[in-house]
Amino acid sequence: MNCPKCGSEARDIARFCPRCHATLRYECPSCHHEQRHGGTCEKCGVDFLKYINAVVAAKKNEADAARERLEQRSNLVKNLLFVPFTMGIPLIRNLLVGSSKDRR
Repeated sequence: MNCPKCGSEARDIARFCPRCHATLRYECPSCHHEQRHGGTCEKCGVDFLKYINAVVAAKKNEADAARERLEQRSNLVKNLLFVPFTMGIPLIRNLLVGSSKDRR
């Protein structure tokens, strides 16, 4: 086969052009079907960019939720350690405000 970018000869099993290093085979991120052009999958019809963006957004939301849980836990421990100095007022406030946030 010939490279679509530079026109040099490349083997059929090559993933990249040996001369210009252009991608010659694309793999669908959803069904792992290999094809000669990017954009959308010939087999399942998934748009590569939209699929990858959806996966990245889901991972970001998951990381944000984990970070928020960790922050809430650290605030609770900090408030427990400062109970002798603050008489537990921030701890009570967090319990009341935290329960109203959960209701929303």
